[in-house]
Amino acid sequence: MGKDQAGVSRRSFLWRALAVPAAALAAWWGGQGLSGVLAQTATRTPTRTALATRTPQLRVTPTATPTLLPTPTCGDDDDEPTIAQTEGPYYTPNSPERTSFIEEDTVGTRMILAGFVLTTRCQPVAEALIDVWHADDDGVYDNEGYKLRGHFFTDEEGRWTLETIVPGLYPGRTRHFHVKVQAPNEAILTSQLYFPDEPQNARDGIFDEALLMEVEDAEDAEDETKYGFFNFVLDI
Repeated sequence: MGKDQAGVSRRSFLWRALAVPAAALAAWWGGQGLSGVLAQTATRTPTRTALATRTPQLRVTPTATPTLLPTPTCGDDDDEPTIAQTEGPYYTPNSPERTSFIEEDTVGTRMILAGFVLTTRCQPVAEALIDVWHADDDGVYDNEGYKLRGHFFTDEEGRWTLETIVPGLYPGRTRHFHVKVQAPNEAILTSQLYFPDEPQNARDGIFDEALLMEVEDAEDAEDETKYGFFNFVLDI
């Protein structure tokens, strides 16, 4: 089913479930608020374990059960698996387990990322492992430690969230996040996420519009936080 036909595509359907103003997002997370959820999950003691061999023991889930629209029927042009892209030169294994990259000395525009991990049959993937790393506000990667690096897990409905900052521009590249996504006992998807309307997109030889996030500003004009949404579709 194409987007110009009756009904809604999976991407737009899930976008409606996730892409909401900050106030509504707080209600979606059981009235607790996304910031509260992230504050709780960020206080968990990080564990440093290998991505490919990690046996999930700690599920990253909110304390309140979110209300979520049912997963739509597959069969439209949004059912293709998320495409893979190069890992790049700055991946560091064994990142800490956390859903917030914000530390006392973190500088940059705050950003909340959220979305689902799904199969090509539109089934949510619980306990999917997501590893994220990116440049700091100046476009520099931490290659000695784990600043702006970490991994976490989807909840039972395939949802994921991350609190971080908008990455700076690395020389020769457009603005982007690096990601690895792995369903339990499945192959690892390595890819990247991009920002819409970024001037460098057209000049980046790796950029692919299929990996564009949906990005919104906070509802409060005085709040500079960005909200990004992306649904990973795994070939399983």
